[in-house]
Amino acid sequence: MSKARVYTDVNVLRPKEYWDYEALTVQWGVQQYITLSSVCYGTSVYCLFFIFLRNDRKIMFCKSGQTRSWDYEALTIRWGEQDDYEVVRKVGRGKYSEVFEGINVNNNEKCIIKILKPVKKKKIKREIKILQNLCGGPNIVKLLDIVRDQHSKTPSLIFEYVNNTDFKVLYPTLTDYDIRYYIYELLKALDYCHSQGIMHRDVKPHNVMIDHELRKLRLIDWGLAEFYHPGKEYNVRVASRYFKGPELLVDLQDYDYSLDMWSLGCMFAGMIFRKEPFFYGHDNHDQLVKIAKVLGTDSLNSYLNKYRIELDPQLEALVGRHSRKPWSKFINADNQHLVSPEAIDFLDKLLRYDHQDRLTAREAMAHPYFLQVRAAENSRPRAQ
Repeated sequence: MSKARVYTDVNVLRPKEYWDYEALTVQWGVQQYITLSSVCYGTSVYCLFFIFLRNDRKIMFCKSGQTRSWDYEALTIRWGEQDDYEVVRKVGRGKYSEVFEGINVNNNEKCIIKILKPVKKKKIKREIKILQNLCGGPNIVKLLDIVRDQHSKTPSLIFEYVNNTDFKVLYPTLTDYDIRYYIYELLKALDYCHSQGIMHRDVKPHNVMIDHELRKLRLIDWGLAEFYHPGKEYNVRVASRYFKGPELLVDLQDYDYSLDMWSLGCMFAGMIFRKEPFFYGHDNHDQLVKIAKVLGTDSLNSYLNKYRIELDPQLEALVGRHSRKPWSKFINADNQHLVSPEAIDFLDKLLRYDHQDRLTAREAMAHPYFLQVRAAENSRPRAQ
Protein backbone atom coordinates (compact mmCIF):
# COMPACT_ATOMS: atom_id res chain seq x y z
CA MET A 1 0.00 0.00 0.00
CA SER A 2 1.27 3.48 -0.90
CA LYS A 3 0.87 6.41 1.52
CA ALA A 4 1.66 10.11 1.26
CA ARG A 5 5.04 11.17 2.70
CA VAL A 6 3.54 14.30 4.23
CA TYR A 7 0.20 15.32 5.72
CA THR A 8 -0.68 11.62 5.75
CA ASP A 9 -3.13 11.65 8.64
CA VAL A 10 -4.58 15.17 8.39
CA ASN A 11 -8.09 13.88 7.77
CA VAL A 12 -7.69 10.85 10.03
CA LEU A 13 -7.01 13.16 12.97
CA ARG A 14 -9.88 15.52 12.22
CA PRO A 15 -13.52 14.93 13.11
CA LYS A 16 -15.68 13.51 10.34
CA GLU A 17 -17.41 16.85 9.68
CA TYR A 18 -14.19 18.15 8.12
CA TRP A 19 -14.30 15.81 5.13
CA ASP A 20 -17.73 14.14 4.99
CA TYR A 21 -19.15 16.35 2.25
CA GLU A 22 -22.00 13.96 1.43
CA ALA A 23 -23.78 14.97 4.64
CA LEU A 24 -24.03 18.56 3.37
CA THR A 25 -27.58 19.93 3.40
CA VAL A 26 -28.25 22.72 0.92
CA GLN A 27 -30.99 25.10 2.03
CA TRP A 28 -31.78 27.25 -0.95
CA GLY A 29 -34.33 29.54 0.73
CA VAL A 30 -37.16 31.44 -0.97
CA GLN A 31 -36.40 32.36 -4.57
CA GLN A 32 -37.30 35.63 -6.22
CA TYR A 33 -37.04 35.97 -9.97
CA ILE A 34 -35.04 38.93 -11.18
CA THR A 35 -34.79 39.85 -14.85
CA LEU A 36 -31.12 39.62 -15.69
CA SER A 37 -29.01 38.73 -18.68
CA SER A 38 -29.89 35.38 -20.22
CA VAL A 39 -27.13 32.93 -20.98
CA CYS A 40 -27.51 30.71 -24.05
CA TYR A 41 -25.00 28.15 -25.18
CA GLY A 42 -24.55 28.35 -28.94
CA THR A 43 -27.23 26.39 -30.76
CA SER A 44 -28.44 24.81 -27.54
CA VAL A 45 -31.91 25.66 -26.34
CA TYR A 46 -30.59 25.54 -22.79
CA CYS A 47 -30.75 29.09 -21.41
CA LEU A 48 -30.24 30.17 -17.83
CA PHE A 49 -31.49 33.21 -15.98
CA PHE A 50 -29.69 34.27 -12.86
CA ILE A 51 -31.87 34.70 -9.84
CA PHE A 52 -31.85 36.55 -6.61
CA LEU A 53 -32.24 34.49 -3.43
CA ARG A 54 -33.56 35.85 -0.15
CA ASN A 55 -33.63 34.29 3.29
CA ASP A 56 -33.20 35.48 6.84
CA ARG A 57 -30.25 33.14 7.37
CA LYS A 58 -26.71 33.90 6.35
CA ILE A 59 -24.30 31.69 4.47
CA MET A 60 -20.84 31.31 5.95
CA PHE A 61 -18.18 30.51 3.36
CA CYS A 62 -15.26 31.12 5.73
CA LYS A 63 -15.83 29.88 9.22
CA SER A 64 -13.14 29.62 11.87
CA GLY A 65 -13.00 26.67 14.19
CA GLN A 66 -14.86 24.34 11.84
CA THR A 67 -15.04 20.71 12.86
CA ARG A 68 -15.45 17.67 10.67
CA SER A 69 -14.58 19.81 7.67
CA TRP A 70 -14.12 16.81 5.41
CA ASP A 71 -17.77 15.85 5.97
CA TYR A 72 -19.17 17.43 2.83
CA GLU A 73 -22.28 15.27 2.97
CA ALA A 74 -23.26 16.94 6.25
CA LEU A 75 -22.64 20.48 5.05
CA THR A 76 -25.55 22.89 5.37
CA ILE A 77 -25.53 25.99 3.18
CA ARG A 78 -27.55 28.75 4.80
CA TRP A 79 -28.57 31.70 2.73
CA GLY A 80 -28.69 35.36 3.61
CA GLU A 81 -29.89 38.13 1.33
CA GLN A 82 -28.20 37.47 -1.98
CA ASP A 83 -26.94 40.07 -4.43
CA ASP A 84 -27.90 39.73 -8.05
CA TYR A 85 -25.40 39.18 -10.82
CA GLU A 86 -25.32 39.91 -14.52
CA VAL A 87 -23.34 37.97 -17.06
CA VAL A 88 -20.89 40.08 -19.07
CA ARG A 89 -19.14 37.54 -21.28
CA LYS A 90 -18.18 33.90 -21.48
CA VAL A 91 -14.58 33.27 -20.45
CA GLY A 92 -14.31 29.49 -20.42
CA ARG A 93 -15.91 26.11 -20.38
CA GLY A 94 -15.08 22.66 -19.14
CA LYS A 95 -16.52 19.21 -18.80
CA TYR A 96 -18.47 20.14 -15.69
CA SER A 97 -19.15 23.86 -15.99
CA GLU A 98 -19.48 27.02 -18.07
CA VAL A 99 -17.60 30.07 -16.80
CA PHE A 100 -18.54 33.73 -17.27
CA GLU A 101 -17.26 37.11 -16.27
CA GLY A 102 -20.04 38.79 -14.35
CA ILE A 103 -20.86 41.87 -12.37
CA ASN A 104 -22.49 42.41 -9.01
CA VAL A 105 -25.07 45.04 -9.94
CA ASN A 106 -25.28 46.36 -6.38
CA ASN A 107 -21.67 47.53 -6.24
CA ASN A 108 -20.52 47.18 -9.87
CA GLU A 109 -17.71 44.85 -8.82
CA LYS A 110 -16.57 42.23 -11.29
CA CYS A 111 -16.84 38.56 -10.42
CA ILE A 112 -16.61 35.13 -12.01
CA ILE A 113 -19.78 33.05 -12.37
CA LYS A 114 -19.28 29.31 -12.68
CA ILE A 115 -22.46 27.59 -13.82
CA LEU A 116 -22.31 23.92 -12.93
CA LYS A 117 -23.56 21.49 -15.55
CA PRO A 118 -25.95 18.77 -14.36
CA VAL A 119 -23.83 16.51 -12.13
CA LYS A 120 -24.39 14.43 -9.02
CA LYS A 121 -25.18 16.48 -5.93
CA LYS A 122 -22.30 14.70 -4.20
CA LYS A 123 -19.80 16.34 -6.57
CA ILE A 124 -21.28 19.81 -5.99
CA LYS A 125 -21.20 19.31 -2.23
CA ARG A 126 -17.58 18.20 -2.40
CA GLU A 127 -16.48 21.30 -4.31
CA ILE A 128 -18.34 23.64 -1.95
CA LYS A 129 -16.99 21.91 1.15
CA ILE A 130 -13.43 22.04 -0.15
CA LEU A 131 -13.73 25.72 -1.05
CA GLN A 132 -15.05 26.41 2.46
CA ASN A 133 -12.20 24.51 4.08
CA LEU A 134 -9.57 26.31 1.98
CA CYS A 135 -11.09 29.77 2.29
CA GLY A 136 -8.43 32.37 3.08
CA GLY A 137 -5.54 30.12 2.10
CA PRO A 138 -2.67 31.65 0.10
CA ASN A 139 -3.46 32.02 -3.60
CA ILE A 140 -6.67 29.96 -3.36
CA VAL A 141 -9.50 31.51 -5.38
CA LYS A 142 -12.16 32.97 -3.07
CA LEU A 143 -15.73 31.70 -3.19
CA LEU A 144 -17.99 34.72 -2.65
CA ASP A 145 -21.52 33.42 -3.09
CA ILE A 146 -23.77 30.70 -4.49
CA VAL A 147 -26.94 31.28 -6.49
CA ARG A 148 -29.30 28.90 -8.26
CA ASP A 149 -31.24 29.04 -11.50
CA GLN A 150 -34.98 29.25 -10.86
CA HIS A 151 -36.02 26.77 -13.53
CA SER A 152 -33.25 24.18 -13.84
CA LYS A 153 -32.21 24.39 -10.16
CA THR A 154 -28.62 24.45 -11.44
CA PRO A 155 -26.33 26.10 -8.88
CA SER A 156 -23.77 28.70 -9.85
CA LEU A 157 -20.68 29.52 -7.82
CA ILE A 158 -19.60 33.17 -7.60
CA PHE A 159 -15.85 33.75 -7.30
CA GLU A 160 -13.50 36.69 -6.97
CA TYR A 161 -12.48 38.20 -10.31
CA VAL A 162 -8.91 37.84 -11.55
CA ASN A 163 -7.84 39.81 -14.62
CA ASN A 164 -6.21 36.77 -16.18
CA THR A 165 -4.10 36.74 -19.34
CA ASP A 166 -4.44 33.54 -21.35
CA PHE A 167 -1.37 31.39 -20.66
CA LYS A 168 -0.75 30.89 -24.39
CA VAL A 169 -0.26 34.65 -24.63
CA LEU A 170 1.40 35.24 -21.25
CA TYR A 171 3.89 32.38 -20.89
CA PRO A 172 6.01 33.24 -23.97
CA THR A 173 6.54 36.73 -22.49
CA LEU A 174 7.64 35.62 -19.01
CA THR A 175 11.20 36.23 -17.87
CA ASP A 176 13.27 33.72 -15.93
CA TYR A 177 12.43 35.52 -12.69
CA ASP A 178 8.72 35.70 -13.57
CA ILE A 179 8.58 31.91 -13.91
CA ARG A 180 10.37 31.42 -10.60
CA TYR A 181 8.00 33.86 -8.93
CA TYR A 182 4.75 32.38 -10.26
CA ILE A 183 5.74 28.76 -9.68
CA TYR A 184 6.62 29.71 -6.10
CA GLU A 185 3.21 31.37 -5.69
CA LEU A 186 1.53 28.23 -7.04
CA LEU A 187 3.52 26.09 -4.61
CA LYS A 188 2.13 28.18 -1.73
CA ALA A 189 -1.39 27.22 -2.80
CA LEU A 190 -0.47 23.56 -3.23
CA ASP A 191 1.32 23.26 0.09
CA TYR A 192 -1.65 24.88 1.81
CA CYS A 193 -4.28 22.61 0.25
CA HIS A 194 -2.13 19.54 0.91
CA SER A 195 -1.66 20.63 4.54
CA GLN A 196 -5.46 20.75 4.78
CA GLY A 197 -5.74 17.17 3.52
CA ILE A 198 -6.85 18.06 -0.01
CA MET A 199 -5.50 17.00 -3.42
CA HIS A 200 -6.34 19.37 -6.29
CA ARG A 201 -6.09 16.67 -9.00
CA ASP A 202 -6.33 19.07 -11.95
CA VAL A 203 -3.28 21.33 -11.86
CA LYS A 204 -2.66 22.82 -15.33
CA PRO A 205 -2.15 26.26 -16.89
CA HIS A 206 -5.90 26.64 -17.56
CA ASN A 207 -6.53 26.44 -13.80
CA VAL A 208 -3.88 28.94 -12.76
CA MET A 209 -5.14 32.50 -13.13
CA ILE A 210 -2.46 35.19 -13.34
CA ASP A 211 -3.01 38.93 -13.22
CA HIS A 212 0.44 39.87 -14.46
CA GLU A 213 0.03 43.59 -13.83
CA LEU A 214 -0.70 42.96 -10.14
CA ARG A 215 1.53 39.85 -10.06
CA LYS A 216 -1.36 37.98 -8.51
CA LEU A 217 -1.91 34.23 -8.94
CA ARG A 218 -4.94 32.14 -8.00
CA LEU A 219 -5.40 28.37 -8.20
CA ILE A 220 -8.94 27.74 -9.45
CA ASP A 221 -11.35 24.93 -10.36
CA TRP A 222 -11.62 22.67 -7.35
CA GLY A 223 -14.25 20.50 -9.02
CA LEU A 224 -11.98 17.44 -9.16
CA ALA A 225 -10.33 18.04 -5.79
CA GLU A 226 -10.69 15.36 -3.13
CA PHE A 227 -9.89 14.70 0.52
CA TYR A 228 -6.87 12.45 1.05
CA HIS A 229 -7.26 9.37 3.24
CA PRO A 230 -4.26 7.02 3.52
CA GLY A 231 -4.83 3.69 1.81
CA LYS A 232 -8.00 4.81 0.04
CA GLU A 233 -8.31 3.90 -3.63
CA TYR A 234 -9.26 6.83 -5.84
CA ASN A 235 -10.62 7.18 -9.35
CA VAL A 236 -7.77 7.46 -11.87
CA ARG A 237 -9.98 9.36 -14.32
CA VAL A 238 -8.89 12.76 -13.01
CA ALA A 239 -6.54 15.51 -14.24
CA SER A 240 -6.18 16.54 -17.87
CA ARG A 241 -4.36 14.17 -20.18
CA TYR A 242 -1.14 16.16 -20.68
CA PHE A 243 -0.78 16.60 -16.90
CA LYS A 244 -1.77 13.10 -15.73
CA GLY A 245 0.80 11.47 -13.49
CA PRO A 246 2.14 8.01 -14.38
CA GLU A 247 0.16 6.61 -11.43
CA LEU A 248 -3.07 7.49 -13.23
CA LEU A 249 -1.86 6.04 -16.53
CA VAL A 250 -0.94 2.68 -14.97
CA ASP A 251 -4.09 2.49 -12.80
CA LEU A 252 -2.44 2.90 -9.41
CA GLN A 253 -5.40 4.00 -7.30
CA ASP A 254 -3.87 4.69 -3.87
CA TYR A 255 -2.18 7.87 -5.06
CA ASP A 256 -1.81 11.04 -3.00
CA TYR A 257 -0.84 14.74 -3.02
CA SER A 258 2.25 13.93 -5.11
CA LEU A 259 -0.02 13.67 -8.16
CA ASP A 260 -0.25 17.48 -8.06
CA MET A 261 3.54 17.72 -8.05
CA TRP A 262 3.81 15.75 -11.31
CA SER A 263 1.24 18.07 -12.90
CA LEU A 264 3.21 21.07 -11.64
CA GLY A 265 6.36 19.55 -13.16
CA CYS A 266 4.66 19.21 -16.56
CA MET A 267 3.52 22.80 -16.35
CA PHE A 268 7.00 23.99 -15.33
CA ALA A 269 8.67 22.04 -18.16
CA GLY A 270 6.30 23.66 -20.64
CA MET A 271 7.20 27.10 -19.30
CA ILE A 272 11.00 26.82 -19.26
CA PHE A 273 11.34 24.87 -22.51
CA ARG A 274 8.55 26.85 -24.21
CA LYS A 275 6.98 23.58 -25.28
CA GLU A 276 3.30 23.46 -24.45
CA PRO A 277 2.19 20.87 -23.58
CA PHE A 278 5.47 19.22 -22.69
CA PHE A 279 4.13 15.64 -22.92
CA TYR A 280 1.74 15.66 -25.88
CA GLY A 281 -0.09 12.33 -25.90
CA HIS A 282 -3.01 11.67 -28.24
CA ASP A 283 -4.76 9.42 -25.71
CA ASN A 284 -3.97 8.01 -22.27
CA HIS A 285 -1.88 5.14 -23.62
CA ASP A 286 0.07 7.46 -25.90
CA GLN A 287 0.57 9.83 -22.96
CA LEU A 288 2.54 7.14 -21.13
CA VAL A 289 4.50 6.46 -24.32
CA LYS A 290 5.44 10.16 -24.57
CA ILE A 291 6.61 10.13 -20.94
CA ALA A 292 8.63 6.93 -21.46
CA LYS A 293 10.41 8.45 -24.46
CA VAL A 294 11.78 11.15 -22.13
CA LEU A 295 12.23 9.42 -18.77
CA GLY A 296 13.10 6.03 -20.25
CA THR A 297 11.62 2.60 -19.63
CA ASP A 298 14.19 1.28 -17.14
CA SER A 299 12.91 3.52 -14.35
CA LEU A 300 9.32 2.87 -15.49
CA ASN A 301 9.84 -0.86 -15.04
CA SER A 302 11.41 -0.29 -11.62
CA TYR A 303 8.34 1.74 -10.66
CA LEU A 304 5.95 -0.96 -11.89
CA ASN A 305 7.87 -3.66 -10.03
CA LYS A 306 7.98 -1.67 -6.78
CA TYR A 307 4.19 -1.29 -6.71
CA ARG A 308 3.50 -4.70 -8.28
CA ILE A 309 1.71 -3.23 -11.26
CA GLU A 310 1.24 -5.19 -14.47
CA LEU A 311 0.65 -3.17 -17.61
CA ASP A 312 -2.04 -4.16 -20.04
CA PRO A 313 -0.20 -6.21 -22.75
CA GLN A 314 -1.34 -3.79 -25.46
CA LEU A 315 -0.02 -0.81 -23.48
CA GLU A 316 3.23 -2.63 -22.72
CA ALA A 317 3.76 -3.24 -26.44
CA LEU A 318 3.02 0.41 -27.23
CA VAL A 319 5.47 1.68 -24.61
CA GLY A 320 8.31 -0.46 -25.99
CA ARG A 321 11.87 0.25 -24.80
CA HIS A 322 13.45 3.67 -24.57
CA SER A 323 16.58 5.13 -23.01
CA ARG A 324 16.37 8.23 -20.85
CA LYS A 325 16.63 11.53 -22.73
CA PRO A 326 18.83 14.19 -21.09
CA TRP A 327 17.02 17.42 -20.22
CA SER A 328 19.72 19.29 -22.14
CA LYS A 329 18.22 17.91 -25.37
CA PHE A 330 15.28 20.27 -24.91
CA ILE A 331 17.40 23.42 -24.67
CA ASN A 332 17.50 25.66 -27.74
CA ALA A 333 18.21 29.27 -28.67
CA ASP A 334 14.66 30.34 -27.81
CA ASN A 335 14.60 28.95 -24.28
CA GLN A 336 18.20 28.79 -23.08
CA HIS A 337 17.81 31.98 -21.01
CA LEU A 338 15.14 30.18 -18.93
CA VAL A 339 16.94 26.87 -18.41
CA SER A 340 19.47 27.29 -15.61
CA PRO A 341 21.18 24.34 -13.87
CA GLU A 342 18.96 24.84 -10.82
CA ALA A 343 15.85 24.84 -13.06
CA ILE A 344 16.91 21.48 -14.51
CA ASP A 345 17.60 20.09 -11.04
CA PHE A 346 14.20 21.28 -9.81
CA LEU A 347 12.40 19.79 -12.81
CA ASP A 348 14.23 16.49 -12.43
CA LYS A 349 13.05 16.21 -8.83
CA LEU A 350 9.41 16.69 -9.89
CA LEU A 351 9.12 14.52 -13.00
CA ARG A 352 9.76 11.16 -11.37
CA TYR A 353 7.75 8.04 -12.15
CA ASP A 354 7.71 7.06 -8.48
CA HIS A 355 5.33 9.48 -6.79
CA GLN A 356 7.11 8.91 -3.45
CA ASP A 357 10.36 10.22 -4.97
CA ARG A 358 8.92 13.58 -6.04
CA LEU A 359 9.48 16.74 -4.05
CA THR A 360 6.62 17.71 -1.79
CA ALA A 361 5.29 21.26 -2.22
CA ARG A 362 7.08 22.36 0.96
CA GLU A 363 10.37 20.78 -0.16
CA ALA A 364 9.96 22.39 -3.58
CA MET A 365 9.63 25.85 -2.02
CA ALA A 366 12.99 25.34 -0.30
CA HIS A 367 14.78 24.43 -3.56
CA PRO A 368 17.71 26.69 -4.64
CA TYR A 369 15.75 27.57 -7.80
CA PHE A 370 13.66 29.92 -5.65
CA LEU A 371 16.55 31.56 -3.77
CA GLN A 372 15.95 34.98 -5.37
CA VAL A 373 12.21 34.77 -4.81
CA ARG A 374 12.60 33.87 -1.14
CA ALA A 375 15.14 36.66 -0.67
CA ALA A 376 12.81 39.23 -2.26
CA GLU A 377 9.89 38.01 -0.15
CA ASN A 378 11.90 38.18 3.06
CA SER A 379 13.10 41.71 2.29
CA ARG A 380 9.58 43.08 1.83
CA PRO A 381 8.19 44.93 4.86
CA ARG A 382 5.61 42.81 6.65
CA ALA A 383 2.07 44.11 7.04
CA GLN A 384 1.28 45.23 10.59
